[in-house]
Amino acid sequence: MPIRRNGTRPRARKLMSVATDSLGAAIAAPAFVRAGEIGSGVSFRDVTVTYGATTVLEGLNLEVEPGEILALIGPSGSGKTTALRVVAGFIKPSRGRVSIGDEDVTSLPPYARGLGMVVQNYALFPHMRVDQNVAFGLRAQNASRELIASRIDDCLAIVGMSKYARRYPAELSGGQQQRVAIARALAIRPRVLLLDEPLSALDAQIRRNMVEELARLHRDLPNLTVLYVTHDQSEALTLADRIAIMKDGRLNAFGPSRRLYHSPPSRFAAEFLGRANLLPVTVEGYEAGTELARTRFAGRVLLARPSPATSTGAKALLCVRPHAIRRAEASDANAFAGTVASVLWQGEAHHVTLDANGTVLRFAVSPVEDPPRVGADLWVSFPAEDATLIPEDANG
Repeated sequence: MPIRRNGTRPRARKLMSVATDSLGAAIAAPAFVRAGEIGSGVSFRDVTVTYGATTVLEGLNLEVEPGEILALIGPSGSGKTTALRVVAGFIKPSRGRVSIGDEDVTSLPPYARGLGMVVQNYALFPHMRVDQNVAFGLRAQNASRELIASRIDDCLAIVGMSKYARRYPAELSGGQQQRVAIARALAIRPRVLLLDEPLSALDAQIRRNMVEELARLHRDLPNLTVLYVTHDQSEALTLADRIAIMKDGRLNAFGPSRRLYHSPPSRFAAEFLGRANLLPVTVEGYEAGTELARTRFAGRVLLARPSPATSTGAKALLCVRPHAIRRAEASDANAFAGTVASVLWQGEAHHVTLDANGTVLRFAVSPVEDPPRVGADLWVSFPAEDATLIPEDANG
């Protein structure tokens, strides 16, 4: 039987295609990332996807660096999963090109792209044991028995499932099944690992544990490039080196996770990536002897880090995260007053909603403190370095 250019026999390629179609998980060609090698990046160049007159992804230009975790986040319908499926080969763009490493893969079928994919519903074969599920892609590639056995051992050890090799999926918890799905994706040593909401079907505690496991996985496999789609901002902030925020089929904001969190470029980015308190302020200039902008809110002077677009006399939004707000006195710097609208105890803290001159703010106080009373006047403040300005018209 002839061997094709990518090293697989036609029957193996057919098996991999069937697996891709039935599972929604790319069982990839043998383009392995070995220890010490640099992984492959992913490039989107003007990628557009349309269905009839409807555009679901518009002119996406994005670079995923080799060996990084890049999180794609955004509300439902924002285009993030479409972008992932374009990389996987399940959707062909109406316009634009997709590259993995130096290879243009826009026209390649899923099985020829060297990818591993994990989806939210585990997609394990129920009639196969754990070890057989992990071995599936390798068997489709006609790998040797020795290689298959070695990869099964290695990948199950990586995800902490070595003891469960002889069990069937129905005998595992949701979290354990997802670990097996990750092991199966890693077994073929993909150039890029695609994760499509992999934790959304798990309960909160298991999800937190799996986030820690994924972080450990990337420490153990630092050359593995990961493109991670999620609705959960905390997952993105915990795991991702950089974050791309999608809105209405377009890239709204993009950058290193910490920078995007602390200095969001738009109102949408500020509100979507973690809770943000946004105070409408007027910029009065710069505070003497500092690099801080001087603003006014409800008759009070508030200092914050300026944005590149900050100009004297302009209207702006002062973005301060809930963790930076604390109780204060009227005489404190960066202090302003509001009326307590609600206090909700959630075990680790009391979550307070404050109405400050018609603007709603949220922050938390430690349970060891006396919580404020609903209806009481309360002064709060924040460090100027923990606040940033967003131009009022930068709504994204």
